[in-house]
Amino acid sequence: MFPVRQHWLCKALGCYDCCIRCIGAVPYPSLVATLLCYAGMALFCGCGHEALAQTEELVETYFARDPKDFEVMASFIKYFQFVIYGLASFFFLYGILLLAEGFYTTSAVKQTFGEFRSTQCGRCLSLTFIIVTYILAFIWLAVFAFSAIPVFFLFNMEHTCHNINILAETTPSINQHSWICMDARQYGLLPWDAMPGKSCGMTLVAICKTSEFHTTYDLYIATFAGAGVTLLALILYLVPTTYNYAVLRFLGRKGIR
Repeated sequence: MFPVRQHWLCKALGCYDCCIRCIGAVPYPSLVATLLCYAGMALFCGCGHEALAQTEELVETYFARDPKDFEVMASFIKYFQFVIYGLASFFFLYGILLLAEGFYTTSAVKQTFGEFRSTQCGRCLSLTFIIVTYILAFIWLAVFAFSAIPVFFLFNMEHTCHNINILAETTPSINQHSWICMDARQYGLLPWDAMPGKSCGMTLVAICKTSEFHTTYDLYIATFAGAGVTLLALILYLVPTTYNYAVLRFLGRKGIR
């Protein structure tokens, strides 16, 4: 169809064919999972770090008078902030490794790449990544559930403030809504002997109107969303990785190494 003497055209077709093969070797599910993982961890680590700092300030200002009452919580916050640094570094490196493993298994599955074949070591490495990712997914499921606790606490606090405002508009007596309280001790933020440990009535409404409350609430929602996106990324990792490993096992049994 084309004159063979035009060598530049043959070279162009060769580059085009090479590009098509390279694009076909890209593990798109693993690539999307990597981007989701990085986005989720950025939300979880960044917003979680700031939310913890805001929580310490909020509890110290409005729920505890004695600094000894929130010493345990302050120590936990500092410890967990260091854990966040470690999680960010770990998932950054692990995402790169999973993406590289996705490139390897995708290329090994496709039979159009010349003499490239999978090895026994490569299949064992793929199985290791699958097991580790399964374990991480179960652990991160617990983290996802744990990150919902502060969102639940602040949601209840905002809902309580809304109910107090309704009672304040409908009933002229202050005593009608002064008994409605939010106790931080019930959620484990403070020890049971902490004073006052709770906030009631219009004092609680004043807290809900502060910028610290709204900032902390928004940060915890973003942290919860980041944990969910990271969990989705781990599940998305597992689907193509498990499929590719199953295909490699099948090819290995057929004698295609």
